[in-house]
Amino acid sequence: MILTLKRIVKDTTCFKKLISITNVCIELGHWPTHFKVLTSIIISKPNKELYDSPKAFQPIILLNTTSKLIKKITGEMLQFQSIFNNFIHLYQLGGLKQCSTTSIGVVLTYFICICWVKNLTTSTLAFNIAQFFLSLNH
Repeated sequence: MILTLKRIVKDTTCFKKLISITNVCIELGHWPTHFKVLTSIIISKPNKELYDSPKAFQPIILLNTTSKLIKKITGEMLQFQSIFNNFIHLYQLGGLKQCSTTSIGVVLTYFICICWVKNLTTSTLAFNIAQFFLSLNH
């Protein structure tokens, strides 16, 4: 299925149609009902000793494939427009395309070097917020 989606997106005609659908949805302020329909299934988690607890199962939500593609296109368009129109701060790197841990490291190194030139002392505090919130759920 993933190969099929990649072929659809690589096909220029098909991709342009998806962009047209996305633009019409945005212009009309309407999200068609069939894009909102989902199927929820419950699967058991592997390697559980007992399956008598809700924690032993994982819900999976299956959305309309076209809806997923349009949602992805909308996100890409919003990110592009936000960056293009300077709505995102220059040093906001998390969650953006073409930005990585290396990008953040370069910015941090830049700030440290600037402080050293000004004969200032620098320090950094870093922690993984996602890991913190995951630990709260267990």
